[in-house]
Amino acid sequence: MPICSPSNTGLSDIAAAIALAVTLTSCVVGPDYRTPGLAVPSHWGSKAGTKPAKAPQLSQWWKQLKDPTLDALIEEAIAGNLDVATAKAKIREARATYREQRGALLPTAEGTASATRTRTSAAAGGATDATFSTLYDGGFDASWELDLFGGNKRAAEAAKYGVDAADEELRDTMLTLIGDVASYYVQAREYQALRDLAKRTAVSQRKSAALTHAEYLAGSATAVDTAKADALASSTEADIPAYEISYAQAVHRLGVLLGRPPAALEERLKASAPIPSPKMSVSTGIPADILVSRPDVRLAERQLAQYTAKIGKAEANRYPSISLTGDISSSAASIGDLAKRSSIGWSLGPSLTVPIFQGGQLKAAVDVAKAERDQYFIAYQSAVLSAMEDVENAVVSLTQERLKYGKLVSSSSSYNRASDLSRTLNKAGVTDFLDVLDAERSLYSAEEAVIQSRASIATDYISLNKALGGGWDGDVDVSKPAVVDTDTGPHLTMAK
Repeated sequence: MPICSPSNTGLSDIAAAIALAVTLTSCVVGPDYRTPGLAVPSHWGSKAGTKPAKAPQLSQWWKQLKDPTLDALIEEAIAGNLDVATAKAKIREARATYREQRGALLPTAEGTASATRTRTSAAAGGATDATFSTLYDGGFDASWELDLFGGNKRAAEAAKYGVDAADEELRDTMLTLIGDVASYYVQAREYQALRDLAKRTAVSQRKSAALTHAEYLAGSATAVDTAKADALASSTEADIPAYEISYAQAVHRLGVLLGRPPAALEERLKASAPIPSPKMSVSTGIPADILVSRPDVRLAERQLAQYTAKIGKAEANRYPSISLTGDISSSAASIGDLAKRSSIGWSLGPSLTVPIFQGGQLKAAVDVAKAERDQYFIAYQSAVLSAMEDVENAVVSLTQERLKYGKLVSSSSSYNRASDLSRTLNKAGVTDFLDVLDAERSLYSAEEAVIQSRASIATDYISLNKALGGGWDGDVDVSKPAVVDTDTGPHLTMAK
């Protein structure tokens, strides 16, 4: 209990108790976190088409596609994407939480002031006399919870790991964003190329159909030939709206990823451009590299550290706690007398709180914290395995798609020769016109497959860099909060 006006002996006892308490604050219960060692393979299972001996070169990997428009879109997405803005806000929240927990390690102090007006009545000779008096009080209160068993230290430690986790979540969000922007950009260029191919082919087929009609009227072609020629041209023309739909959807998604209206990029991307083509093979390094390069893996590891520290916080609640409290107060009839002629009182002393019976709640809280730690350890293991799976799948896909592309180019070239030859033979009367239509249909399908495979190579390249942890390595300002109107609440202003 607080001790007022202690003797010298009492002061000595309090000083000794404080010194002992401060010494005991070096005791921190709960497990100390150590990064777990995970067994990972020494090399990737799929080596073809990669350079496993080199560490991954992940810095601004998308610039290897050498597409200035894509580079600009990614920079704009990092600045305007709403998921990135949310991740930045989470970092600010985590940092504020850490400062809050750090503050719990320090003493707290507050000042108080009050004024009381009192009326006193006294009856005398049938009349009532009243007197008024005013009393002013001022004081200063301070308290400090001695962190005997490190509960507050563990809470601050968990909050610090929470800041690290929020940082990694932002990096993971940006990695996903960059990959999505690149992938949808590739899709947009792919559907442009397919649409343009369909338009060119449909024009050629319409000319062939018109020529067939003329030959039919001249008696050198049959009604079957004209019907087949019209059907082939119409079938190709039917592909154009489907590609326009897919192209528009990709462009609209890009607009949203940039934090802008869906149609914001339509004018900017309407001119056709080549599908980005990676020129370099990708260095995959060794599986252990993903432990430090993948932000989702680092995020899972930081969360494991955070929940390991929370065990110590729960464990400390099972032990006694000591707080030092003190206050000084002064009372006077006027404000000017508070510092001169006033009654001054003070108190100082420790208070001890000992948990005696809580119905098993405190022990259960420790068990809950340990179970949560175990879940995050499993999540960390799962994140590592998933990361390795992503890399293995991306390596195989990129390698095999490149082989497929080579075969498709060869096939397209052969179908092109077959189409030219069939026309020549048909004019010479050696082959039927249906052979010409079949050759044109096969050539169109082969050219479609070449375009789709070229886009798949770019997509697989993007997937591999994402799997390896390639992302944004520039500075990101997380200090700027979203603009909020205090009268109407949060609002969104779309960029033009």
